[in-house]
Amino acid sequence: MSILSLVACKQEKVEKVAEQPAAVVEETVAKPTRKLAKFEPEEGKVLLFAGQELEAVGGLEKYNDGYLDHFDKPAGWTTYSNINPGENSFGRIQEGLDGIYETHDWGDHDYNASLQLKDSSYTDMAMAIGLQFVNHEEKVADGTHDKYIDKLGDFLLSLGKRPVFLRIAYEFDGDPWNSYEREATIKAYRRIVDKLRAKGVTNTAYVWQSVGFISNLEHLEGWYPGDDYVDWCAVSFFNRWDEIQMFKFARSKGKPVFIAEATPTISDYTGKLYGTTKETQLSNPEQAQEAWDKWFVPFFNAIEENADVVKAVHYINCHWDSHRMWDENPTFQKIDARLQLSEMISNKWKAETSKPKYIKSSPDLYAYLYGERK
Repeated sequence: MSILSLVACKQEKVEKVAEQPAAVVEETVAKPTRKLAKFEPEEGKVLLFAGQELEAVGGLEKYNDGYLDHFDKPAGWTTYSNINPGENSFGRIQEGLDGIYETHDWGDHDYNASLQLKDSSYTDMAMAIGLQFVNHEEKVADGTHDKYIDKLGDFLLSLGKRPVFLRIAYEFDGDPWNSYEREATIKAYRRIVDKLRAKGVTNTAYVWQSVGFISNLEHLEGWYPGDDYVDWCAVSFFNRWDEIQMFKFARSKGKPVFIAEATPTISDYTGKLYGTTKETQLSNPEQAQEAWDKWFVPFFNAIEENADVVKAVHYINCHWDSHRMWDENPTFQKIDARLQLSEMISNKWKAETSKPKYIKSSPDLYAYLYGERK
């Protein structure tokens, strides 16, 4: 098409819009606006997180071959804890708030949030905490476990202005591996939020995370704790990413979305029924190329196509198949997702996440997230 043709085409479109009634023109060009949620960047910006255990994130004397040792420092990192004392998790009897103050391994390698917080590698970074209480939702809901909520509140208060994204009962609809009871889980979620707010915690955004491929819009509505209790919606992005309904649901609620768990997994022929995925070792050039084509490209496309709601993403830089928790898990048992193992993946990741839209660590990050925008 010639330049003159393009100009004529554009002029014709302008004239057609001009001919419409004023109300129609306004509907055509106006963009919907909503108040930004706690710690939400403006449209076109995305907070970049890396996780999830000490080995995967790195940046420490003992754990020195993780994401922080190979890539620019992201805006935040993710860790995990629990309120399920007495539960046996792959040989460890959980105490409640495991991995917060001391190094603990419940089958997914070492976690220790306090160790990370004390290290200079983690300055100017936000923090995301996945908090689960599988089999304990009723005890959280009825107040039996209030002491753990209070202790968690003390921990959050000790962080000062460091922004925290608290993913309460993450993957709440992840039956059968989570098996949360719906009504008790909703009550437990609300109790945690109410008690932390009453304690004076102000540096925490409350995040409500679905698995992604399990719940339709009706089911999501049935699990929803309510607008007053949810700052961010969230979703996992694994092998059945094309079935995610959370983007649409969050848009209907006026909430931003955190892609709170993401790692390259590609469905095998039985993936739909049994969750099985193809072997994906990023150290293998052929498998790395397939991972880029069939997972990383759709991942970045989903961020771009849902830019109005997707405002944070978390890449799990994990050596999954070396952790005993995933030995028999059909989704992760053959996965090594460490970006640094593939030069091709690393270069493409750096190129993509170096775009201005991705927010990383900076001295003014906290001020930015608290609304002092530049």
